[in-house]
Amino acid sequence: MLPAAHRLRRSVDFERAVRRGVRAGRSTVVVHLSEDLEGDARPQVGFVVSKAVGNAVHRNLVKRRLRAATAARLDMLPDHGRAVVRALPASAAATFGDLSADLDRGLDRAVRRLHERAGVDQ
Repeated sequence: MLPAAHRLRRSVDFERAVRRGVRAGRSTVVVHLSEDLEGDARPQVGFVVSKAVGNAVHRNLVKRRLRAATAARLDMLPDHGRAVVRALPASAAATFGDLSADLDRGLDRAVRRLHERAGVDQ
């Protein structure tokens, strides 16, 4: 389970991560990642699972799977990282392994893009 201290809750934080961050898409998820140097030094993650994924049962299942997969991958994120993981409709039919693999690739790519952007900005 993803610890409460590592969860995004405020809509402002979701909006900042999506609008100011980098994006990495896979077949089942899209990862938006930004750095918030003013906030806590621990990474935080939020999830967006829309009705396009399916009914409430499917959405909650996808959300639980993504939370569990993300909890094991918090060390991949930068200390001040704020990530939003958006589930795509294909995630409803995906297995836990498929979601985990797409999440791995998406996080890895987003972290690389964030570091590339930071290198350009400096």
